[in-house]
Order: sequence, then structure tokens, then C-alpha cells
Amino acid sequence: MHPRLDDDLARLPELLDETRAQAVRLLTGLDHRPVAQAPADHRPAPLPVDGSGLAGALETFTRRWEPGFSGAAGPRYLGFVTGGATPASLAGDWLTGTLDQNPTSGLDSNAPDLERETVAWLRELFGLSPEHEGAFVSGATMSNFTGLAIAREWLGEQLGVSVAERGAAALGPVHVLSGSPHSSIGKALSMLGLGRSSIRGVDRLPGREAVDVGSLAQALESLDGTPAIVVANAGTVDTVDFDDLRALAALRERYPFWLHVDAAFGAFAALSPEHAHLTDGLDEADSVCVDLHKWLNVPYDSAVQFTRRRDLQARVFQNSAAYLGPLGDDPDFVHLTPENSRRLRALPAWFTLAAYGRDGHAEIVRRDIALAARLGERIAAMPAYRLLAPVRLNVVCFTLASSPERVGELTSAITESGEAFLTRTVYDGVPALRAAFSNWRTTEADVERVAKTLERSALQDPPGRP
Repeated sequence: MHPRLDDDLARLPELLDETRAQAVRLLTGLDHRPVAQAPADHRPAPLPVDGSGLAGALETFTRRWEPGFSGAAGPRYLGFVTGGATPASLAGDWLTGTLDQNPTSGLDSNAPDLERETVAWLRELFGLSPEHEGAFVSGATMSNFTGLAIAREWLGEQLGVSVAERGAAALGPVHVLSGSPHSSIGKALSMLGLGRSSIRGVDRLPGREAVDVGSLAQALESLDGTPAIVVANAGTVDTVDFDDLRALAALRERYPFWLHVDAAFGAFAALSPEHAHLTDGLDEADSVCVDLHKWLNVPYDSAVQFTRRRDLQARVFQNSAAYLGPLGDDPDFVHLTPENSRRLRALPAWFTLAAYGRDGHAEIVRRDIALAARLGERIAAMPAYRLLAPVRLNVVCFTLASSPERVGELTSAITESGEAFLTRTVYDGVPALRAAFSNWRTTEADVERVAKTLERSALQDPPGRP
């Protein structure tokens, strides 16, 4: 064994204690750490020849890299819909690395059974029926990809061909209808060989990001019976708008289409009694995307996909190899998602659900919704800003009242302050900012710090202006 490996193994308890202390220091220092910062220019160091052992690597990381990392796990990181990591999910993540399981096969451990149990818990959490079977994937993009891959196979089934066997060309032109598709939908369609141009935009409700159901019906009617894919939204990125899922599902009585619902973070509205109606009809979907490293507050990467047609899913993703065993009636995960090998993604989710249950996570969701509403009230009271949409759930979308073109400057000023991180967007043609609440640590005091940062930033004159 290499001498440094041998030494690290002998000192492993001590070295892990040092790593634990480093992690504790980082977590307890989140309140004082810059929430985000412009990346510094780092020239790659040469590959070490002999290495410095774990202690030396920890010292080098702490000196060279850690100071430039964002406070993404903290309470004022509001730019992306990014949860932190609850204490239980962090413990689960550490054990994930320690156990180092590949849960895609059930030949050597019961790790896949833990994933199945976790999927069942999540299904119940979001109000889905047992007909929806699920699997863990890396994030919303891969969840959407998997759902649309199953939809692609369904299209082939309607035409009497297997796309998994004959390829996407066997389908001919494909129609994907949506009012406000997330950017990952186009990316997934590109990877699936269906092409971004297969997306056909459908009119939205006036002043909304939600699709106009009547316009969707007209678009489906124009296809003259040709099977299609409809991508619905349960929570859009900029304004957290929801399509009328039950009304969309009802259209299947007249038109043939696969209903895929992108509920990356909007599915968590089911945990709030005042907002659960927004997800009414989610169970009617043929496939559903939910991103867990958002509002479940588990570490990256973690998402889940659900579908009613696991038979089609296995047809797409089956991996035929003698050493993997037969496909069977209850396929291993190696036959259900793009990856043949991955980490035990379910364990952090299992830990946080086991530790805090439905009620604990419902409290996080309700509190974040209330805090988003509070920031919306504070922004509405500031003359320098105006809200661009109602605060429907957990995202505040707003702009500068008199000079929206300064949004880029404002975003930089907020980042440079170290007090918060917000991201730019364009809503209805207007440059804007969005503040997304999904972290379990965020409090009223954090909202006040963000509001005061916005007040200070708005008072700064742009360069060259007297």
C-alpha cells in the first residue's frame, strides 16, 4: 500500500474528526460568510506526484479553494431554488459516501429496497397514487429527460413501433405542446433526438405563465388525432405559476397525448393546506418531475421521477447483460434510468424524512412561503422597485421601477455586498430579479437583511450619473 494511504488508514478516526471540525466551522460560519462572490481566476496547479495525505489535502483545499465557495447552504442564497441540507440529510450524505453503495442492482445488498421505501414516502408526500412508480435521478433536468424518454416510447406505442428499438426517426414529426416550458425541456428533447424545434408554444392566460386550456385544446384539435406530448407546469421558475392540471388531464378524453408535469419544486405546495389546491390533478399525470435538492433540503444531487408506465420505462432503459440478471417484473434501477451506476441518492432523503417527517418538512414549506410573501410586501413598499407578479408561493419576481435596464448592475451590487444572492431573469420582456425561498434555515431576520440590502443598493447611482 502507498505509504500515505497506509498512514491515512491508521489515522483515519483522527483525520475524520478534523474533517468534521472543518464542516462544523463552515456551517456555523454561514451567517458571516459572503452569500456569493465573483469567482477568482485560479490557474490549475500541477498534478501532485507523491501527494500530501488527507491532512495536507485538507489544508490545501482550505487555503486555495474554500474561501471562494458560495454560501449556497445558507439562508440568504435566494438566486436559484436551492435548499440547504438539513442536519439529518447531511448525516445521510456522509453515510452515503462511507457505505459507497451502487443501488442500481439488487444482487448484493438491500440498498435498492431503501430507495423503494423512500420513493414510496415521497409519493405519499406529494399525494400521488401507488400507480406512480419512481426512481432517483440527479436533478430536474434528468427527471424531465427520463419522463420525456418514456413519453417518446408511448408515442411509438401509439404508432405501433418501438422507438427503443428503431430510433426516434421512426416517429416522424413530434409535437410537444407547452405554455411555459422550462429550459431543461428543450435540452432533454435535444438529447432524445426529438429536437428543440418540436416544442410548440401555446398561448398563456393574460398576465400569467399558466397555459390557456382553451388554446391548448385548439392546438390539440389542429393535430387531427396525431398523438402528442403535453408538458405542464406545477410551479414556473419566475412566478411559480401553475397550470390547471385537472383541466389538462380532462382533455385526454378527446385527444391522445402524454401528460408530463414539471413539478420540480411546485410539488411541495402539496404540503401547505392553503396552497395544496395548486397541485390538484398532479396524480393524473403520466410522468412527474420533482427536484429534491430544492425544497426537500437534501444535498446535491437528488431528484425523483414518477410514471404510471414503468413497462415503457424499462423498455427504454433496460440494460441487457448476463451479469446484471434478468429484467423481471420489478426491474432493478439499472433498467429504469440512464445510469448504470450511481451513489445511493435516496439515503439523505430517507434520513431527513425519517428524522422530521411530513410535519417537519411541511413547516419548512409553510415558513418559506410566508417569508417570500413578507419580502414581497417589503419590496412593494419601496418606491425604487415594483413587483412584476403576485407572490404565489416562494418566489418574488420584481424589477427597478424607473430603470429596469439597471437590473444587471443591481444584481452585481447585491452579490458584492455579500448579504444575499439573487439572480436575473426576463419576465414578460422586462429585465427582472427573482428571490427564491426554499432553505430550511431562512428566518424573518434574513428577510429583513435582504430588504435592507435592496434599499441600500437602490440608492446607489449608476456610474456616470450625477
